[in-house]
Amino acid sequence: MLLLLLLLLLLLLLLQLLLLLLLLLLLILLLLLLLPLLLLLLLLQLLLLLQQLQLLLLLVVLQLLLHCY
Repeated sequence: MLLLLLLLLLLLLLLQLLLLLLLLLLLILLLLLLLPLLLLLLLLQLLLLLQQLQLLLLLVVLQLLLHCY
């Protein structure tokens, strides 16, 4: 009887461990799926920033041209 109880407890522990590992795997997969999306968003943000910088520089150049003439 005691042996059976110990075996069941061991099985329960193993199942718990398996569940934890599967959860961890799922989390890692989710992160790997989200990572390209985050990188894409970051790239988009950088693109927008560069575009704003370009516009700002264009305005500065135009101001300087107007000031010179």
